[in-house]
Amino acid sequence: MFKGLDLMGPIKVLQEKMEKVEEELEQRTVEGSAGGGMVTVVVNGKLEIVDLKIDPQVVNLEDVSMLEDLIIAAVNDALRRAQKIMAEELSKLAGGLNIPGLKLPGLF
Repeated sequence: MFKGLDLMGPIKVLQEKMEKVEEELEQRTVEGSAGGGMVTVVVNGKLEIVDLKIDPQVVNLEDVSMLEDLIIAAVNDALRRAQKIMAEELSKLAGGLNIPGLKLPGLF
């Protein structure tokens, strides 16, 4: 059908570039927060929580559910930010195209 057309070379180069970007992204961190900074979460490019700060003012034994909600909101904020950065960086390599079979973490 496409005799003489070798797409494997360019695809392999793109895949290698994507792997390099993924490695670089794993080293980056993103901060998310909730409650006006009362709870702050730092997530790395592997989508792992690497730091968590809780303002002592939010620690109330009579309202633990509020603290739980703030933690969940801060984690989700950090994860969304990390996924957005990952998507932006990886889409640069693909020229904004969604290429089937290419693993783009956090996008699917």
